[in-house]
Amino acid sequence: MRKRLRRVRRRLRTAAVDWFRGGAADWPVLCALALLVPLLIALNVWWPAWAPPTALVLPILAAALLLRPGSLVVLYALAALGLSAESVIHTGQRVASDHPESYTYGVTPGAALVVGAAGVGGLLLAQFRSRVGVPWWGGSTMLFDLRERLRVQSRLPDGWHADMALRPAGGQSFSGDFVVADRTGPGRRVLEVVLADVSGKGMDAGSRALLLSGAFGGLLGSLPAHDFLPAANGYLLRQSWEEGFATAVHLVLDLDTGEYELLSAGHLPGMQRLAGAGRWETKEALEGPALGIYDGAKFEGVRGRLNRGDVLMLCTDGMVEAPGRDLSEGMDRLMGEADRLVPGGGPGGVGGAASRLIETVARDINDDRAVLLLWRD
Repeated sequence: MRKRLRRVRRRLRTAAVDWFRGGAADWPVLCALALLVPLLIALNVWWPAWAPPTALVLPILAAALLLRPGSLVVLYALAALGLSAESVIHTGQRVASDHPESYTYGVTPGAALVVGAAGVGGLLLAQFRSRVGVPWWGGSTMLFDLRERLRVQSRLPDGWHADMALRPAGGQSFSGDFVVADRTGPGRRVLEVVLADVSGKGMDAGSRALLLSGAFGGLLGSLPAHDFLPAANGYLLRQSWEEGFATAVHLVLDLDTGEYELLSAGHLPGMQRLAGAGRWETKEALEGPALGIYDGAKFEGVRGRLNRGDVLMLCTDGMVEAPGRDLSEGMDRLMGEADRLVPGGGPGGVGGAASRLIETVARDINDDRAVLLLWRD
């Protein structure tokens, strides 16, 4: 009995996953919606005040989201028959009533137009989904899932911590700023992190950022650290985008010694809080050109060391740039707020320090914003 129950659970789970991914048959949904049509017709006949003819829009909209175009046509035919049946039934009731002029129920031309318009819109939506090849329940979340998977994923060893926050411009869902990371080197004792800012903002920049983040994530660890930015530059040039440049900073951190190197491609300098001195200092590399400007660009790095209690902060220009404010002034303000939010040289028990920084420093800035904090106990 236990084996049978396990097989049943396994089959149900497999069927649910297949349906969620759009690979399962849609006849169960078609049957359920087909049963809903006569139910709505019966309700309209018995309680027309509570179930008007336009209630057929409900299964039509559900079918547009859940069914394939072929199955959708079948349901639409049932809905059309149902609407005709309602019209015939109410016409007969009006004729049979003692006061036909006071009978107010029935299928009006406006109701038929509303149901028909919903059907046309649903069919167009279903054809678009079929052409794209993803179901609405998976397609609408696929890019969000990809975006989340491209964030910092590397597990850090004991004693190391990271906190990151992204805020797109205008409250949108996708950002032109992104972070990718990987553990590389012998024994995977080297952490490589790339924080990039794609030109533009909003969905256009977000779509380019998704493409670049996937490519950058594949480059990390597949070639020497000093070859990453030149390779990323070449990849960006090959895209031939009209607005095709991006700034980036590449961090290469030895997790055993705390020594690191920052290589910049037109990006803001890093900022390090020295726990022993109780102050922040900028780590400005010899700034190379932004990625995607010209071929053969060279990128130099600046070296440093994270001791216990130190914090390294990387950010994009949306955190420090504002109309009428100097860039250095914005960086000073950011470091001042970071000093208040990360007392004792590290976020420690203060969770979400990166998000708090964005809310405090750049909450009303209409630009993509990203902050990465990395610290050592």
